[in-house]
Order: sequence, then C-alpha cells, then structure tokens
Amino acid sequence: MRRFEQLDTFSLDEKSGLVTISANHPDATTITLKREGLYVVISISYGPFEIGMRPRAQELGRVLARLTPVEGLNTTRQIGTGQAYLAVGLKPDGTLLMRPTIVADASGYMTFNLSIASEARNALYEWLPAVADTGTGPLPPLPDNA
Repeated sequence: MRRFEQLDTFSLDEKSGLVTISANHPDATTITLKREGLYVVISISYGPFEIGMRPRAQELGRVLARLTPVEGLNTTRQIGTGQAYLAVGLKPDGTLLMRPTIVADASGYMTFNLSIASEARNALYEWLPAVADTGTGPLPPLPDNA
C-alpha cells in the first residue's frame, strides 16, 4: 500500500522565481519548481536524495487542468517518458497526488508518493497556470473542502 506524504505550504520567491511546496515540519519532502523558457524545472528532494524533471510547461498545465477525480485510482495521467515520468491524480477533496518516478529497468524504480493539499494545489495551478483546453484561462480553484 502506498503512503503519500502531505505537502500543504506553497511559497513563491518573486526575486528568484522559485516556487516551493513543502510541509510545516523540517524533515518533509520539498518540491521546488521554476520556469525555464518552454519548460518547468522540478526538483523533488528529501534530505540528500533528489529526483529532477523538466516537463514542458504547456503539457504540464494541460494535464493538470484535465484532471478529474476517479474513484479507486490514485493517479490517472502521466507526463514524461517510460523511464522518467510524473504521474498525477486528483482526489475528490481537491488534493493533488504526484508520483515523480525514475525507472531503472524491469528490476525496479524510485518514486516519491506526494499529496498536495487543495490550497497549495490552487496556488500551483494559478502560478503555472493550469489552462483548460478551451483556452479560457486558468481553471477556477476547487473549494478547500470540495
């Protein structure tokens, strides 16, 4: 059974452009994001261990905008390749599930199991932005207890 670590704090450093999503305790996993041209650089770290990814910003925003809760499934979409991908899903309460994964070969993989609280997810969607296919702009935030 997978155990997801809850991250609930979103912060944006206007000067550096770095976004940080973390928890309120010092030993928590941290997600750091930054835009670089057409890409979003993502660093997921716990202590000295880090997974780095660089998906296209437009693809990431489109996939996040299309997420809908699916009962019984943790993640419903993937961004990346078969060897390195970010699996994402949405819970009915608005929590975003993220599983950044690096696959070695048929013998194993490394992944983080993370859940981003609704309020931090709303801030991430606004920063990215997560844009619906209709081109109408960012999706409205889900209520905190949707």
